[in-house]
Amino acid sequence: MAVKVIDEPLMVSDVLHRLGDVPPERVCLNPPPGKATIRDVIRYQDRHNRHFELIDGTLLEKTMGLAESLVASKLSRWLGVFVEDVHQLGVITGAVGPMRVLGRQVRMPDVAYISNDRLSDGELPDSKVPRLVPNIAVEVLSDGNTPREMEKKLEEYLSAGVELVWYVDPDSRTVMVYRPDTTSTLLKSADDLTGENVLPGFSVRVADLFRSLPKKPAKKKKR
Repeated sequence: MAVKVIDEPLMVSDVLHRLGDVPPERVCLNPPPGKATIRDVIRYQDRHNRHFELIDGTLLEKTMGLAESLVASKLSRWLGVFVEDVHQLGVITGAVGPMRVLGRQVRMPDVAYISNDRLSDGELPDSKVPRLVPNIAVEVLSDGNTPREMEKKLEEYLSAGVELVWYVDPDSRTVMVYRPDTTSTLLKSADDLTGENVLPGFSVRVADLFRSLPKKPAKKKKR
């Protein structure tokens, strides 16, 4: 998949559409859309403690609420025990770990599993934004995410060589599993989320991911 960096002036609406119809407050305007680089990702993270993905030369802020953070933390902890403590299969990274997954695109999966085979001597590259493709990428959906944004991200993950993508939705309490062969599976509370052939033996009940989350009030029916 060829990644085209924006090199012509654009209207704000054009920028938002190219990024997946995202809310305008998530787009950084300094530097201007289309002109940002990996150095800008590092600068904002180091100096301002703000975390941006780099999409087609534009900085898009990564946001996560408390509920999403709780779910990501649980999954990271369970994966960490299985991958690092028990089987020494690789590493698990968290929500603000930037990676160059495809060309100059920088993504920050909320949780990621990177096998030893994709590491040099079992260690992470010595770079703040390494060129690295995880085996499993996890995104915990929040209110600020749009369907088009997540479709674009999914396409990049799978094109880059991610073997499993999990989209975890705290609102519906479901997990959508995507694979490179274009198949997908919707998992509900009674189902088990497994590592399939990418992480054999790993399994958690979907309902356990969302335990402790407050139940949202049912929407009132319109008369």
